[in-house]
Amino acid sequence: MSDATASPSSLTAAEARQRRPWYRWYVLSVLLVAYVFNFIDRSILGILTEPIKLALGVSDTAMGFLGGPAFAVFYTLLGIPVARLADTVVRLNVLAYSVAIWSFMTAMCGLASNYWQLLAARIGVAVGAAGGSPPSHSMISDLFPQNQRATALAIYALGIPGGGMLGAFAGGWINEAFDWQTAFMVVGLPGIALALFIRFCIAEPRRGMSDGITPAQAAANSAAAAAAPQSIADVFAHLWSKRSFRYLALAAACHAFVGYGSGAWSNAFFIRTHGVGTGELGTWALWLGIPALLSTFMGGWVGDLLSGRDTRWYVWLPCIATVLALPFNVFVYLWDDHVVALLVSIVPGLLGSMWLAPTFSLTQGLATLRMRAVAASIVLFILNILGLGLGPVVTGMLSDVLHANTDLGGESLRWALVTVSFVALLAALFYVLCARHLKADLASVAALEKGAS
Repeated sequence: MSDATASPSSLTAAEARQRRPWYRWYVLSVLLVAYVFNFIDRSILGILTEPIKLALGVSDTAMGFLGGPAFAVFYTLLGIPVARLADTVVRLNVLAYSVAIWSFMTAMCGLASNYWQLLAARIGVAVGAAGGSPPSHSMISDLFPQNQRATALAIYALGIPGGGMLGAFAGGWINEAFDWQTAFMVVGLPGIALALFIRFCIAEPRRGMSDGITPAQAAANSAAAAAAPQSIADVFAHLWSKRSFRYLALAAACHAFVGYGSGAWSNAFFIRTHGVGTGELGTWALWLGIPALLSTFMGGWVGDLLSGRDTRWYVWLPCIATVLALPFNVFVYLWDDHVVALLVSIVPGLLGSMWLAPTFSLTQGLATLRMRAVAASIVLFILNILGLGLGPVVTGMLSDVLHANTDLGGESLRWALVTVSFVALLAALFYVLCARHLKADLASVAALEKGAS
């Protein structure tokens, strides 16, 4: 019995409501808002890097550590066990508690009076943020069928550029009007109210609801999973056995390395090199976030459309976009007029986020039903430990090294950012390798799922 043809009489009232199109879009909207808050709280540090550096008197390397490894290590290491929990308990509760924790700890960043206090608070944000995406990805996959899943996950992924642009806008202007501590508190506290809304105003979807798994089959699968639960190692072994997943995850890590390195230091670059204020940069971020929003959505929507011809378009599309974006990224850092540079950044903005939805969608497709939250956390672990963990700090260290050992002086950050941009070519290479194995790997997972049901 398929998801589309399930008899209404065989469904509970709650599941009948969840199958209505308006309800799945309502839940997706709430999850999107949560992800926007997640990235507001995570990314606001980028617009505040230079004011915090000057206030606390620390180096670029120290600020890179604050924006990179200090967050990434706890975010990634806790993400997998939290996702394992989400695969076995009510995912909605995991998400609600996570939102409350990261929001509270963001507000606590505003009470920090030295580097170490700020470091401890940022670790707290990471602890909460670890429980955001895995349960959300899993719930979205149960609400939307395979041929709509990349589009749905693309809409959810709008939280990344959406949260980034709103965090930069709010943080930039609040810093100019007050200070960086106030900016953290203002953006953090509203998330606690959102956590309560999530807990009481949406419902947990049944696992496998959109995959043709009937309630009876779902109950049997749940019983089997309870009798012989899959460990995190089992899920990792399953995913890593798929060569397409290995290359997909490495491509995502390269994107994250460039994206987080740029996100942590681009604002500081425009402040140092071009003398732009945080408020003006926040306004630019608001407008330049629109191309990133379009890119994120188009990656999922166009990927779903083209995949009807060939599933490999899910990786061919971000591969092409990545190669096309690189020269424009380099131009942004080398041009001397900041207005022209920021306007040109519209082009990589339109191309640079097309990898997000295909990556998340294919990860869900390469996992079985009871692996989905952990599968999401594993791909997030790989891209964040390599990308978020290394991108900001390597960029900062490279800037410090160039400053100390060359005559670049204040231009060291410019050339550090240019150098880091070329890591995107590795992502394109990994997409080509992924495409060679993708069809066979997806078919093997589909056969495995049918056998289990």
